[in-house]
Amino acid sequence: MEMLLDVIIDTCLDCLKMLPFLFVAFLMIEALEHYSSEFTAKLLAKVGKAGPIVGAIAGCVPQCGFSVMAANLYAGGIVSVGTLLSVFIATSDEAILIILGNPDYIGEVGTLLITKVVIAIVAGYIIDIFFREKISVRKENGNLCHDCGCHNDHAGIMKPAWNHTVKIFVYLLIFTGILNLCIEVLGIDRLSAILLGNTIFQPVIAAIIGLIPNCAASVILTQLYLSGAISFASVIAGLCTGAGIGLVVLFRMNHNKKENFKILGALYVIAVIAGIILEIGM
Repeated sequence: MEMLLDVIIDTCLDCLKMLPFLFVAFLMIEALEHYSSEFTAKLLAKVGKAGPIVGAIAGCVPQCGFSVMAANLYAGGIVSVGTLLSVFIATSDEAILIILGNPDYIGEVGTLLITKVVIAIVAGYIIDIFFREKISVRKENGNLCHDCGCHNDHAGIMKPAWNHTVKIFVYLLIFTGILNLCIEVLGIDRLSAILLGNTIFQPVIAAIIGLIPNCAASVILTQLYLSGAISFASVIAGLCTGAGIGLVVLFRMNHNKKENFKILGALYVIAVIAGIILEIGM
């Protein structure tokens, strides 16, 4: 009972320290999405061959809003499959914000973002040049941003920012508590071993976790990384597949299910290959 009480206290203290950082970050992101999402959608529609570069840069902004936008644009025949995948790969959902909430790890943010952007750009061009016809079916141009949420009117930015903060705080509280309990019972070395720590196969598991179409996936992966249970290469693999709700929107808006599964498979393979290369090179 004493151990459980210590875990609860430590978990609450750790998460409360992140709360102000998370709120400020979400406030900034809401402002960015509120005032620039329509511009970004139009930009993605006009970039042509530069799509994977613009997609990767747009995708690295925290939140999965741009992955939702890209899924809609792809379903409407506006952007290429390479551009779509570059956005999905670069998307980190709430991972960046959680790391920013841990001052000791702020230096990791730049490395993580640059790594994911490079992977997204390279993968996007490889897909468009060599595999586009094998994955994607030619589409008629549809509405630019149908159902992507870009034109929704929000009642300011404070309330959405606070709602996002509370949602992620609850996820953090639950998973951090579970993780802290596992560490207390099993030890960090044992937990890492269960997740195939110190092997090149850990990114395979991390990439599967990343496919969970919810921000909980990025929370799980980031907390595992911050606790030392998974490697940098593995968190990159997991976050590369972590396109959040964008995958759900793709399956809903793009009616060719076979094509959707090909995109899902390509996303997973790219993430695993990138993770294994990083694992071997580090």
